[in-house]
Amino acid sequence: MIRKLLVANRGEIALRVFRACRELGIETVAVVAPDDKGSLHARSADETVEIGSYLFSEEHIRAAKHTGADAIHPGYGFLAENADFAEAVGAAELTWVGPTPDALRAGGDKLEAKRIAMEAGVPVVPTGEPDEIGFPLVVKAAAGGGGRGMRVVRAHDELDEGLDAARREAKAAFGDDRIFCERYVERPRHVEIQLLGDLDGHVTHLFERDCSVQRRHQKVLEESPSPGIARELLRRMIEAAVAFASAIGYSNAGTAEFMVDGDDFYFLELNGRIQVEHPVTEVVTTEDLVRWQIEIASGRSVRDYLPESSGHAVEVRLYAEDPRTFFPQTGRIDKLRLPADIRVDAGVEEGDEIGIAYDPMIAKLIAQGPTRADAFERLQAALADTVVEGVRTNFPFLRWLVAHPGVRAGETTTAFLTEYPQLSTPPLRAPDGPWRGPFRLNLGPPPVAPAPDVAAATAAHDGAGGEQTSVTAPMPGTVIKVLVAAGDKVQPRQPLVVLEAMKMETPLSSPYEAVVRAVHVTEGDQVAGGAVVVELEE
Repeated sequence: MIRKLLVANRGEIALRVFRACRELGIETVAVVAPDDKGSLHARSADETVEIGSYLFSEEHIRAAKHTGADAIHPGYGFLAENADFAEAVGAAELTWVGPTPDALRAGGDKLEAKRIAMEAGVPVVPTGEPDEIGFPLVVKAAAGGGGRGMRVVRAHDELDEGLDAARREAKAAFGDDRIFCERYVERPRHVEIQLLGDLDGHVTHLFERDCSVQRRHQKVLEESPSPGIARELLRRMIEAAVAFASAIGYSNAGTAEFMVDGDDFYFLELNGRIQVEHPVTEVVTTEDLVRWQIEIASGRSVRDYLPESSGHAVEVRLYAEDPRTFFPQTGRIDKLRLPADIRVDAGVEEGDEIGIAYDPMIAKLIAQGPTRADAFERLQAALADTVVEGVRTNFPFLRWLVAHPGVRAGETTTAFLTEYPQLSTPPLRAPDGPWRGPFRLNLGPPPVAPAPDVAAATAAHDGAGGEQTSVTAPMPGTVIKVLVAAGDKVQPRQPLVVLEAMKMETPLSSPYEAVVRAVHVTEGDQVAGGAVVVELEE
């Protein structure tokens, strides 16, 4: 049995694991990077050890040995799905609370996972060369997830830029720049199956979550059960998820992700870790998934587990980010009042700083009810009672989203935020039955509109008549590419500088045809939000 556990992570997920450990009577160890010493997780464990970086596996193992910890939980992000880290933990004679290294390698490489899925009879999206697939297509990182290293390409003239950006982002996020192309499905649902596997090869499930509302391929609202798929389709998806997990010898908690397009579904990937959205599953099944993780690592079997689910749960993520652009924000939280009548998984407290180096999530708000409508009403009331001061947040967006008739109707897809731009005026109600789809002349649905350019948000006119423009950084970040020099002529929407924040790339483009007057940054520079990066003249 595990006696002392080190969490190789930070923020909300570290606190979540500490809570499960306290209930199990397990001592806890926090690790903290030099730029994160004031964080809540660093002052919440039984012991805290300073390490050089959350990304150095040897630092976590050294900290575990130093404190006498006999197990390591990786949380999510950072090294959570790193097979080499899992292998090193085992070699150090510590218990790894997660899948085996072999399962992580098989499930973590998306190309290998597709091959295994096809052999197991699990449907996958066609993959191949761009000319074979056609357009639109999506470029993905072979070692990736969470929307990083992903680019939608709609025409051949966008291909080179999309491939280059995906490679850079994949390298920055995963240390692996391998990419591949697959057919792009315009308006799917994103539905995932929660899995549990034990050390004896048994795999079971805890039903599904719907994570269709996304921005930049990252989830913003999750719920369980899914409001949009038939029970027979769900049964087939569960069978496919269990079949894939069994094929790779999966153990511990994991999530099989699928796209659902009408009556068809396609396997995307298996995330070998606890998910950010795991609380909605915990609420409807009354199970503690982190406790399951720890007990499976200690030998608990899932063979006789029969999942049960009741009611409905919905979760949103409160971020320090601009509610229109979704760009991360920084600052001190001067006041924080979180709701007391729903579940809240927070990663910060009043007085804490939100910095540039880490994910800017403040808390997850999870509401439950006997029906879907009840759960949404409770969440809407909780959002009205929540207060954050001192840093800009996505509160206006969350309140708009939870009240939106399209969301309340339960018919959202991954295209929702392009069809209903955030904070736009929502319809009074969702259209009835046959009026909800493309119906005129029996035509297919039009393509999803591309995401709005950030140029409008980053260009400020300095002179009369708009003759001079300063292109500014929309959020704090690192300059990873400078594409122009003083004197260059640029065209409308031409990228000038590529900024990286939270391992996501944001190109800053020219708002019109112009000449570059001055470039104020070089590659590798750290810039603050609002900093002038390029000056233009018409």
